[in-house]
Amino acid sequence: MKLKAATGLQCPMEGKPREYINDDPKGVVVPDTSYYQRLVDDGSLVLVQAKTKGGDQ
Repeated sequence: MKLKAATGLQCPMEGKPREYINDDPKGVVVPDTSYYQRLVDDGSLVLVQAKTKGGDQ
């Protein structure tokens, strides 16, 4: 899953408390674990949607 922090926030990486996910629009690829799911559920992290070429199909 690809995530970024909500605007103005930083969230620590799972198992790496001194490395942070920030609000960079590119996002960070992380494993789909309960830790990251909880941060998404509480609004601290948001999913980064992949851009598709060719529009709606």
